[in-house]
Amino acid sequence: MPGAAVCDRLGPDQGCAWPQGHDCSTDRTGKRIDAMKHWHLHIAALLAAVTLFCGLPSGAVQASQSDAAVLTVAIKPANGGDMQRHEFSIEELRSLPVAQFDTRTIWTSGEQAFTGVSLAALLAHVGVADGQSGVVVARAINDYAVEIPVSDATSGGPMVAYERNGSSMSVRDKGPLWIVYPYDSDPTYRTEAVYSRSIWQLEEITVGQ
Repeated sequence: MPGAAVCDRLGPDQGCAWPQGHDCSTDRTGKRIDAMKHWHLHIAALLAAVTLFCGLPSGAVQASQSDAAVLTVAIKPANGGDMQRHEFSIEELRSLPVAQFDTRTIWTSGEQAFTGVSLAALLAHVGVADGQSGVVVARAINDYAVEIPVSDATSGGPMVAYERNGSSMSVRDKGPLWIVYPYDSDPTYRTEAVYSRSIWQLEEITVGQ
């Protein structure tokens, strides 16, 4: 019946084109309300989809990041055998004995609070004997590399820091790992040689004889 249809016929003057006597204002209002209901349903469905898409993968990405290896420690056996490789995620580094100290650096302003694992504890964890001779080759993510004497890895010495001032360090902030020395604790740590060993964006450590 024409009277039951929705008025979607408009004349040139934007008036109703239904036969005379048909209540166009009612039909136009009904159409608007119906369209609004459908629009709201579409918006609700879209929001639900975005929440599902963004919410669930976010947790998965966070878990993946915490489990991803950020540091490889390679050991060259003295007898020339196969290289021993150990990979660590941030969480695995956090599970090792925690080292903390406050110090100023030549790259930052004011005293900084560093948290990480001491180089001595890290090397001991992968089987490097206390007092072992040799060098550690530390390499950054941009392939820049420095040599650090194994003898530097002492109690109260340098650490592989994963936090600065209580926060994780981004790549732009010299992270996620930075070898730092307690520069303020000993003048021998405030030398060009030691500064050159303080490599940031650390990715790999190779221990040789």
